[in-house]
Amino acid sequence: MTIFDQLESEVQSYARSFPVTFNRAKNEHLYDLDGKEYIDFLAGAGTLNYGHNNDVLKKALVEYIQEDGVTHGLDMHTAAKAEFLKAFNEIILAPRGLEYTFQFTGPTGTNAVEAAMKLARKVTGRNTIVSFTNGFHGVTLGSVAATGNSHHRGGAGVALGDINRMPFCGYHGRDVDSLKMMDKLLSDPSSGIDLPAAVLVETVQGEGGLNVATNEWLQGLEKLCKKHDILLIVDDIQAGCGRTGTYFSFEPAGIKPDIVTQSKSLSGYGLPFAIVLLRPDLDIWEPGEHNGTFRGNNHAFVTAAAAVRHFWSDDSFAKEVVEKSAIVNEHFKKIADRIGVTRLQLKGRGMMQGLSCQNGDIADAIAKACFERGLIIETCGSLGQVVKCFAPLTIKKEELVKGLEILSDSVNEVFKDEVSQAS
Repeated sequence: MTIFDQLESEVQSYARSFPVTFNRAKNEHLYDLDGKEYIDFLAGAGTLNYGHNNDVLKKALVEYIQEDGVTHGLDMHTAAKAEFLKAFNEIILAPRGLEYTFQFTGPTGTNAVEAAMKLARKVTGRNTIVSFTNGFHGVTLGSVAATGNSHHRGGAGVALGDINRMPFCGYHGRDVDSLKMMDKLLSDPSSGIDLPAAVLVETVQGEGGLNVATNEWLQGLEKLCKKHDILLIVDDIQAGCGRTGTYFSFEPAGIKPDIVTQSKSLSGYGLPFAIVLLRPDLDIWEPGEHNGTFRGNNHAFVTAAAAVRHFWSDDSFAKEVVEKSAIVNEHFKKIADRIGVTRLQLKGRGMMQGLSCQNGDIADAIAKACFERGLIIETCGSLGQVVKCFAPLTIKKEELVKGLEILSDSVNEVFKDEVSQAS
């Protein structure tokens, strides 16, 4: 038995899929104790958009530590925080015509969601939040109430209330206008749906199966929220920070959410960090009303500012992401066409694409075959049926193609009967 078998809780998850001990990581690669190299298509579940130990971010962090920069400062003012605020406002917000106040929450995505929901209720005086089928927003009590997955909800141990669930874009098929249905329910005083404080939505549902909201649907959702005086919260924790090709995932739709949550790749280096971006007029918090001991991770401020300045000062990085997204899309289409669209369907957008299988067992078999060949890739979806490509955005194109070829070979192994018949 390993030390992990002896002492670690049964709640561990990823370790079951990748049963080795890793001790080194660089860019798009992980290495185990035996020195075996793995291409990483997991990227810390979207936490490592700029890869492992990115040299630019590492240099900034090491220099800051060597100069005895403040590590922990609660929510006190520090030079590191000032630099992050300046960089993010000048390079990310201002060019996009966005004006937000920054709230630094506890350093996890779920804490940012909790804060956003709490603030929406405080501002409006209403209790309920609308979330969507297949949405995932975290596993603390408030955010897991808004999460659709029964597996995660079942771990709460208490009743989960004050959430109204609505169908996500395309949930009932392309021909069903889910926004029209929502509008009817919200307009009818006898529908049984109370006017909510906010609508909480992911533009691309990462854990829910890479379901993509169309630009038209997001635009309609924004109009619906304005019509009924409901706050629009975009959970951009997994789909943000460039994962879909633009810094914020909602940019192509041209919408301006009232509140945005970010975490995961916000620090750029895998350091815990989360923020809530809110319209300035919504900032009615009393001092310390929502807080946390680690709401001031100065090391994360340093790497986040470096990431913003290095990758987002112009559009060259975003163009690279778009090019790599096209490579993923091309390979996935070839795989799906070879196996058959009834067995594999392409899902997602940008660098969060996947292949939806008929069931979770098939997806697990593909992921296992990938791991045996040196590729780390996870599954998602309501039944774990989607094999999900989440490579670092900085991955070299040749390594991206190599990983996709491993995936293709693994699919061939799992569907060997279909492949042999086709050939």
